Amino acid sequence: MLKLIHALSRSQKVYVLLAVDLALIPAALLFTYSVQSLPNSAYDTLIQTLPVLPYLMLIGAGLSMWLGIPHIQLKAYEHHAVGLTAIFAMLLAGASALLSGFAGLNLPAGTHVIFGIGYFLFSVASRAVLYQIVTAVYRRAQPRCRVLIYGAGTTGTQLAQALRAHDSIDPVAFVDDNTSLQGLLLAGLPVYPPARIAELVRDRDIKRVLLAMPSLSQPKQAQIARRLQKMRLEVQALPSFAQLIGEEALIDKLTPLQAQYFLPRKSTDGNLGDACSSYEGRTVLVSGAGGSIGSELCRQLLGCRPTRIILYELSELALYTVHQELAQLIEGTKIEIVPVLGSVTDPRQVRQILAQHKVQVVLHAAAYKHVPLVEANPLAGLTNNVFGTQTLARAAAESGVERFILISSDKAVRPTNVMGASKRLAELVVQDLATRHPNTIFTMVRFGNVLGSSGSVVPLFQEQVSRGGPVTVTDPRVKRFFMTIREAVQLVLKAGSEARGGEVFVLDMGKSVPIMQLARQVIESAGYTVRDAANPEGDIEIDIIGLRPGEKLEEELTLSGDLIGTRYQKIFCAREEALSEIEVASVLRGLREALAASDPEAARAIIIRWVEGYSQSKAGRKTS
Repeated sequence: MLKLIHALSRSQKVYVLLAVDLALIPAALLFTYSVQSLPNSAYDTLIQTLPVLPYLMLIGAGLSMWLGIPHIQLKAYEHHAVGLTAIFAMLLAGASALLSGFAGLNLPAGTHVIFGIGYFLFSVASRAVLYQIVTAVYRRAQPRCRVLIYGAGTTGTQLAQALRAHDSIDPVAFVDDNTSLQGLLLAGLPVYPPARIAELVRDRDIKRVLLAMPSLSQPKQAQIARRLQKMRLEVQALPSFAQLIGEEALIDKLTPLQAQYFLPRKSTDGNLGDACSSYEGRTVLVSGAGGSIGSELCRQLLGCRPTRIILYELSELALYTVHQELAQLIEGTKIEIVPVLGSVTDPRQVRQILAQHKVQVVLHAAAYKHVPLVEANPLAGLTNNVFGTQTLARAAAESGVERFILISSDKAVRPTNVMGASKRLAELVVQDLATRHPNTIFTMVRFGNVLGSSGSVVPLFQEQVSRGGPVTVTDPRVKRFFMTIREAVQLVLKAGSEARGGEVFVLDMGKSVPIMQLARQVIESAGYTVRDAANPEGDIEIDIIGLRPGEKLEEELTLSGDLIGTRYQKIFCAREEALSEIEVASVLRGLREALAASDPEAARAIIIRWVEGYSQSKAGRKTS
């Protein structure tokens, strides 16, 4: 049957419906004569009508096609179509009266009125019957998806009514938290409490749940969805009314608060001032130019009017993105932007780029910085962070670069992870080169976490909030130093211009911030409340997931705590011990041997021996 329906073309379906409409004419006449008090029987009267019947059916065919009734699909046969059918029935009754008068049938006037009414009822009923037949055929031929509707309000009941006409979805029941609705029959479906979902899924073979609660907050919907997904149910949310009428675009444009909003102090975003003199008119190479810090270094360097900026980046996408952005920013200037795709661990390429472009300043921001990832891949982290720094710094000295500035991290101070240890070793390498190459100013700038950078905690929290939570915190005791990207980069450039060789600059990060406090701020800034023991009805919960491999509860900025002020208020110079040339050579030789042997334990042994204050966390040892 289904194959036969599919085989019919659009025009053939029109002719089928037209044939039904025409077949109803004699049926309606027979019905009319049956309910009328006529001299002859209904059958005899119909026989008397046969001479005019072909003309009546011909007129009916013309009227039906003129009104377009056969062209109306069965599933679209609603108020407008019923109105057209009523008009058609009235015109057909008038034609019947005229033809009967010409033929001298002498039928009472009321007969034609009843014929019109009867035909109208037959026609509407035939469409309803045909629709049910076709729907039943489709339902038998196609598997039906049995769904549960969560929410028995206006939206839910309208959804249930709409789904009754769907070819492949079969609404089974409602569930709703409102106890006043539970036990009622709405839109022909029973309403159950949410506690009975598991039972309904098992007994009714339900595969999908439709959330029909658009007024409920997104976190609440997300909580319900996660609970249902644990039952291996497919969950879909009905769009809100704002989405359906096209107002949701306004909501989509509402963006989360900028990261600097969460800084517990005033950010000192000023201008570089006379610090620009160290970069103006020079060729500057920025390694890791596609990263958060690297790209901001490039943006702020533009204000110093360098001759050329070399974008040195390993990631093709990151390089493309930053190059496209900077290319627009330099329109109307004489600054040249040169994108270079490559790794700082490649000595041949590094030497070629430095010599070809006569680089005068190097800002080395390229590094693997994600603590758990480097902890799980220690050899890759050491190769990139230690030997990449050595390769670039040594080539810079050999090519006569004026300044080499290493972007370091607070995790380099008494580290508990390979990433922090690799940054400390990179500092030691740069300090060693500073003593042996006085013609190049080598320096390093150490600071903590940067708000809003890729992989930082605020964007992560905001993304978790947008998904309805939970927000994950490693440990409620964790504290971190924070600074905005713009402020950090501005101070890096100032420190680089202030350097005279071999310094470890430390940026004033203010007071450390509890991560738990930051998580609450992000949740509340989005307009939600924290769900905890004190507020069990809150929107978003905070999950404590435990410290990740290599993480510390608190970071430090210096080994000794002995800081010397500079002419810049937020920049200090740390007095710290450095390794001798022989010791640095021994460290690098040991690391090369560990890398050549692919032996992470041997590499860790080197770190333990030479990195002051290094101690492996328990989490770190588990990953080795």
